[in-house]
Amino acid sequence: MVFVFDLLKHGRTLILEEYPEVEGFNVGINIGSVAGQSIFHLHVHLIPRRNGDVDNPKGGVRGVIPSKMCY
Repeated sequence: MVFVFDLLKHGRTLILEEYPEVEGFNVGINIGSVAGQSIFHLHVHLIPRRNGDVDNPKGGVRGVIPSKMCY
């Protein structure tokens, strides 16, 4: 699992170099169909966040893209 965290840290560094206005990140992993996994392989989301990017960031990953919550 250390390898995944290394990739996330590297991705974070690359994003911040390109987009210094990013102030936070969400990390999302769905494991199992009851957790919302629809493609059954390791699939990790590193989501850059900016102040005001959504009306209410409470709930983290679940509401990052409200229009994409149900697909």
